[in-house]
Amino acid sequence: MQSQDVKQQVKEVYGKAALQAAQGGRASCGEATASADDPITSHLYAEDQITGIPLEAIAASLGCGNPTALAQLNPGETVLDLGSGGGIDVLLSARRVGPTGTVYGLDMTDEMLDLARENQRKAGIENVEFLKGEMEDIPLPDNSVDVIISNCVINLSADKDRVLSEALRVLRPDGRFAVSDIVARGAIPEQIQRHVELWIGCIAGVLEEQDYRTKLAQAGFVDIDLEPTRIYRVEDARAYLADKGIDVEAVASEVDGKFGSAFVRARKPSEG
Repeated sequence: MQSQDVKQQVKEVYGKAALQAAQGGRASCGEATASADDPITSHLYAEDQITGIPLEAIAASLGCGNPTALAQLNPGETVLDLGSGGGIDVLLSARRVGPTGTVYGLDMTDEMLDLARENQRKAGIENVEFLKGEMEDIPLPDNSVDVIISNCVINLSADKDRVLSEALRVLRPDGRFAVSDIVARGAIPEQIQRHVELWIGCIAGVLEEQDYRTKLAQAGFVDIDLEPTRIYRVEDARAYLADKGIDVEAVASEVDGKFGSAFVRARKPSEG
């Protein structure tokens, strides 16, 4: 698909997901079924962590991880969340950096931005600003951010090299890249990969683990590390793949354990 086609599909899917959450439902990824027990999106946040966060922000979360629990965030720092959606990770990060810090949420979907700003109002959190824009062209100056987080959104981009280049640009020297994302573990047949991606990632473009490392290094990052946080088993995908007319038993070895969510860490080099 062309980049603009991908962006348009993402806007449509996430716009509908935002409306679902705003109306009291649970956001879903179009073909995927919204479920409190979904093995991708469920049970990512501890109850004590989300106390005081609006239910609409929680319901709108379509992430595959919890970058705010794994990222190092310090009081007074500036944080950028790429693809901030309903704002849950922005609001949680704002608590971590405190009133002297700032958290930006970047999203290109109007419905998600409206929902996020309403969630910010309900939470009464002031050190947050939601920006409209694309992660391939981040509307912030060079060297302006201490930490970049994201929750399974970079895989949606058709130009991941551009996203990583932009992330490096806006990070300050020694700035930290700390995102959750979906990764593939080894080669997977194209048909199977496409079906599984639709299930796990809302129009995903999943990178293989080593490809992710390579792209980060080519962008200029150092200290690169991918830490698996959830591995998806064939049982997780069984119902979804069967609905697509796929003989799950025949492809079990090509699906089982071949996709997962990971916490991706890297650092922008020091000046000089």
